[in-house]
Amino acid sequence: MEPQFLFALLVLLFSVVIHEVSHGFAALFLGDRTAEYEGRLTLNPIKHIDPIGTIVFPFISMLIGGFIFGWAKPVPYNPYNLRNRRWGEAIVAFAGPLSNIILALIFGLFMRFYLLPQGMALDPIGIICMTIVIVNIALAIFNLVPVPPLDGSKILTAFLPANALKARQAIERLGFFGVLIFIFLFWRFFAPVIPWAFTLITGASFGSL
Repeated sequence: MEPQFLFALLVLLFSVVIHEVSHGFAALFLGDRTAEYEGRLTLNPIKHIDPIGTIVFPFISMLIGGFIFGWAKPVPYNPYNLRNRRWGEAIVAFAGPLSNIILALIFGLFMRFYLLPQGMALDPIGIICMTIVIVNIALAIFNLVPVPPLDGSKILTAFLPANALKARQAIERLGFFGVLIFIFLFWRFFAPVIPWAFTLITGASFGSL
């Protein structure tokens, strides 16, 4: 197994764990302690590893597309415990992608205002930052797509009539089978946003580094 893949896998694991823990803390802030009771409000990756999403799928995605991608085991929460019944689920859902956006901004702006002016973009620390930015941009975009059970579907449901929730829950019964269909058929239409967002944040052309 190539060292580059292992490094990218570690970045992915670090990013999806923060994503899921952010969901849990958002739910806790809104009154639901389910994630806390199940020991999921921790950065310990062992608590969050999904054998398919965190290990198998990243390897497959690298083989077929040259880009590592995956997910962690979803942090549980009970929407009926949330204080804000109208927007609570959407807030919890958005907390995950928001954490990825924040990570991309922190490391991307560090590249823009320090590493690039110093000519250090391709130094080891530059490669680390670049990988973190790319992975987190991809995770944010992917999770904001309104396809159940992704976070975007929960955010969208908050703006739709009440009967939209039943339709979303029906589709969610497919689990990640529906997500896999989306990835293989439609992800290529969303993927071009990644280099655009990378350049927007870092000020560097994705292909020039």
